[in-house]
Amino acid sequence: MQVRVLGSAAGGGFPQWNCNCVNCNGFRSGSLRAQARTQSSIALSGDGQRWYLLNASPDIRQQINASACLAPQAAPRGTPIQAVFLTNGEIDHIAGLLSLRESQPLCVYSTAQVQQWVLETNSVFRGLFRAPTSSVWKIVRPAERQEIVGVDGKGSGLWFEAFLVPGKPPAYLTGLVAESAEATIAYKIIDAVSQRSLVYLPAVKHIDDGVMTILESCDCFFFDGTCWSDDELVLLGLSQKTSLSMGHVPISGPAGSLTQLARLQRTRKIYTHMNNTNPLLVENAPERQVVAEAGWDVAFDGMEFDV
Repeated sequence: MQVRVLGSAAGGGFPQWNCNCVNCNGFRSGSLRAQARTQSSIALSGDGQRWYLLNASPDIRQQINASACLAPQAAPRGTPIQAVFLTNGEIDHIAGLLSLRESQPLCVYSTAQVQQWVLETNSVFRGLFRAPTSSVWKIVRPAERQEIVGVDGKGSGLWFEAFLVPGKPPAYLTGLVAESAEATIAYKIIDAVSQRSLVYLPAVKHIDDGVMTILESCDCFFFDGTCWSDDELVLLGLSQKTSLSMGHVPISGPAGSLTQLARLQRTRKIYTHMNNTNPLLVENAPERQVVAEAGWDVAFDGMEFDV
């Protein structure tokens, strides 16, 4: 299974357009060792020809243009992208769908709840499914292994399982909808031949037994790296919201992911979805050394590897 990281930052990317925090200011001035990052998404392929995206960020056009494997292969139009899998209904995970509306059929996978939130509360997304485009929306059934089939109806050589994980409704629906068990899911993608697997989980509120079971069962996983500390944004004077209140388990602290996932030794562990304030973005930061010594990688745009 081939993996390409299209984007590795949280909503807003890095540097964020309206942010002058230490990280963003330092990047712009050239005083920090850091790479620019677009909003998080990855692309997967079982054969190097058909590709499947996990989430569609607002930066998807830029990400596709930076990825030769995702460029049109035939005239006059076409794409090797067969399907998009949504982990939740957050803007930074769905807005890119609107950039894929140019009469190009695609498959979109999500829970029934996310489909409802996206299509029923945001009618602009219905434009993706109007004629002549023959896009289809497929509902995933949690905890059931299914073959990945794109819009061409052909086998991909990949299977997936979706798992409900602790999360919350999208911020734009706060106060309008009730909490839902289907708000956030993790995807486990399995190579049909090698049986090796990858889990993608860029957003999770806390780590429960179910999350641990999922992560223990795979060969590689991408995990929520939004904030280093729970009070990161508060201490910087950027927000009154903590990481947990936004639906993201922090990295540091006794209840943070670095401590809770320390016992997972055989699995490749990769942090993604880093907020622009996260010190992990700084390549020579002490926090970067801490996670490296704990056996973690930090995702970056354009990162490629095989599972």
